[in-house]
Amino acid sequence: MSSRDAFLARVRLAAEQGRPYRVHTREVPENIGYIGASGDLVKRFAMEVNAVGGEAVVVSDLEAAARELHRLLAEVGARSAVCWKHDLLERLGLRQLLVGPGVSLHDYESLAKLPSDEQRRTLLACDVGITSCDCAIAETGTLMVLARPGQERVASLLPPMHVAIVERRQIVPDLVDAIELLKPTLPSNVTFITGPSKTGDIELQLTTGVHGPGKWRVIVIA
Repeated sequence: MSSRDAFLARVRLAAEQGRPYRVHTREVPENIGYIGASGDLVKRFAMEVNAVGGEAVVVSDLEAAARELHRLLAEVGARSAVCWKHDLLERLGLRQLLVGPGVSLHDYESLAKLPSDEQRRTLLACDVGITSCDCAIAETGTLMVLARPGQERVASLLPPMHVAIVERRQIVPDLVDAIELLKPTLPSNVTFITGPSKTGDIELQLTTGVHGPGKWRVIVIA
């Protein structure tokens, strides 16, 4: 078998292995209108997060969220984290929470004091990125995040594990509702996060964690 034939055989094999991960559409009757999420949005959002390769845990309050965060940090043996500045994380007492397990917290203010080369080394060494979101989309298990000072994209894109903490009031039924929140002016940068980082560029083999976090955890406060 020539090298060309061998390569094409590997591509055909990879295509067959990737078949279960393809999007399967279904016809929608013309008179049915838009199909969005309904019912308990927390339950639907958590279900969709799990379906796209993340792990969602629904908790009852801030104290339970703190315990779950400690568990996740211990799971990866985290020593440092890059964190958002956000009202929900402030109410959670994030800075104090990280003291117990000995995790160094890095945020916009602390990183801004460092020279650029040291900022880069610090960020690359972070084990976890901890954020909230601007809203969570129940229909697809998606986080919508807007980049701004104190809430940089790097926290959700660079570390090997991204932990997002979300509460019920942040969850909307579908993408249409999420876009409505951006009006009247559309921000210059909006990121939609659905599952851990995935790529199928190389021989159609689905691989996680190549271009971003391989682990995506969402703590939902119901």
